[in-house]
Amino acid sequence: MENIRQKVRKLEQFSDHIIGCRVMVEAPHRHKHQGSLYNVRIDLTVPGGELVVKREPHEDVYVAIRDAFDAAKRRLLSFARKRRGEVKHHGTAPPPPGMEEQAALAKVSKIDREEGFGFLETEQGEEIYFTRQDLMDADMDELEIGVRVRYALAQGARQPQAAAVTLS
Repeated sequence: MENIRQKVRKLEQFSDHIIGCRVMVEAPHRHKHQGSLYNVRIDLTVPGGELVVKREPHEDVYVAIRDAFDAAKRRLLSFARKRRGEVKHHGTAPPPPGMEEQAALAKVSKIDREEGFGFLETEQGEEIYFTRQDLMDADMDELEIGVRVRYALAQGARQPQAAAVTLS
């Protein structure tokens, strides 16, 4: 328990605007060939949103907690950058001349409200991933499939990802 409190205090070094932090540690399954797998979920409430972090289960509760708090720190820093209007661009190619307006338009094609992510479909038919934290002027719970949005393209961990998503 003290380990978790220390990690919450460390998060406060990255943002002094944390309103609330709820940490849940659970061991839902007991397997025959291995010990318990620990799930960790962190719900951070900050001005302008709620950040939810869930990590893959791990056999070592301390590793599961560490990984979840590392992800929470990254999510908190990313959220703060987006709130300030900063968007990372990692070498994404600019749209062809005269296509700038079209390149930033898409419609919502899939939503997973529980997990906090979805996909946009560009006018070229490509799917682009976005998360709850990428929404600038809408809430994930209010978003509907088919709604038109504008977005900035950023490089995600595995593929291009939408950032600074706003209603069109």
